[in-house]
Amino acid sequence: MIRLVLLLLGADFIRERWRVLAVLGGVWAALGAALFVDALDGVMYFPIHVFGYLLLIEAVVTLVATTSNRGAQTVLRKGRGVVFFVLGLLIIDPHRASSFIIAMIFGTVFAVDGVLRIASAQIVRFRGWRLSMSLGLFELLFALFMFEPYPTFYAGTVPYCIGVGLMLSGFGTLRLALRVRNLPAHTSVLSLMARGDIASVEGLQVVPLPEHTQAPLLTIHVWTPVGSATDALPQPLVDRYVAEVDGQGVISTGHAALEVPDALYISHYPANEIDHSPQDFRGLLRATKENNVPGRFQPSYAIESSGWCESTAKVSFERYDLQRLLAFWAVYRTDTTYNLTNRNCSSTVAMALEVALEGTFRAGGGNAGRFVSAFLNPELWVASQLRKHAEAMAWTPGLVLDYARALKVAVDPQPLGLVTLVRYFARAYRYSSAVRRRQPLAKSRS
Repeated sequence: MIRLVLLLLGADFIRERWRVLAVLGGVWAALGAALFVDALDGVMYFPIHVFGYLLLIEAVVTLVATTSNRGAQTVLRKGRGVVFFVLGLLIIDPHRASSFIIAMIFGTVFAVDGVLRIASAQIVRFRGWRLSMSLGLFELLFALFMFEPYPTFYAGTVPYCIGVGLMLSGFGTLRLALRVRNLPAHTSVLSLMARGDIASVEGLQVVPLPEHTQAPLLTIHVWTPVGSATDALPQPLVDRYVAEVDGQGVISTGHAALEVPDALYISHYPANEIDHSPQDFRGLLRATKENNVPGRFQPSYAIESSGWCESTAKVSFERYDLQRLLAFWAVYRTDTTYNLTNRNCSSTVAMALEVALEGTFRAGGGNAGRFVSAFLNPELWVASQLRKHAEAMAWTPGLVLDYARALKVAVDPQPLGLVTLVRYFARAYRYSSAVRRRQPLAKSRS
């Protein structure tokens, strides 16, 4: 999640404060290591019950004070809230089996994520797949460490996980801060984070637009697989995020595009239709050079939709950097190469959207309150999870749709969760009061 926050802050912000970020990252990682080692002997000085109460508060805010209710955002957010609520109760009111249950939950999560990461790296072979596979192996080993009782008989499960989380996030922050310090001025930080076509953002240097500059509305168009297939066979989740199979066995992967009226239209498509038959589809998933094919860019949304169909969903942004986006597109469009899992329509739109939103948190001064509000927003956590899974496998139209929706709320965050929660209970109280006032009248009529 910290990587997305830093992306939205922009490279210039990080470069100006790289020493502070590096120190914070180092201290954060050292604190995690100390917490992990401290729990090995079973005697913990960390106030674990305080962490349990924090989990409960976060769970209630996440479950009640939601900001939207569409797509994977709701599933991820509600799932996170339920897990946090159960873990918080187990930590605050421990029973004989509490530590064992917590260990099994964490172990299963790490094991499933590790297996998915290894499988994705093995199948897709994207840039940096060996590192991703190594991280998957680490997750499996850590899951085994969670499952077995030695050395604390599950009593140190929560400190272990907190410690590892702090170490990984702290190390990532330290590494990014050290790498970004040498970037030229106004260079995109995405060049240090992107998995795919690095060349399009590596040398991207753009002078920021003046404040209060009004740009046209930026719109993300998405044709989901199930919405663009004919006689689609129902396959929950698969037809939403991967592909849809119609009655003739033809696979539809959907499509994604980005539009700024009278400025640019980004829609990457293979020059010749790729055979999406089930027999050949697995081989096409590899993000290797042998699967590169000539591509083309559609001229406009009007032309593309008239030749096909209207987009299934749209997400619009008012606040973004048009000049940075135009500079990115001028470089990217010089290479029309298309790859189904590495340089496709969805990865192109996702990268362009991130370039356009880079530094958005600094608009209007980037005050600390706005930064904290966005950082605590559940939607940004959802966006980071979607980005992580897309980078580990491939960007798809369904993932781009939910990613854009989450970023939309992150860029223009709602009030802090606690404020939203208070407003929710206030509305509920007013509603119940109104119901009670109407009840005598209802009884007199009966």
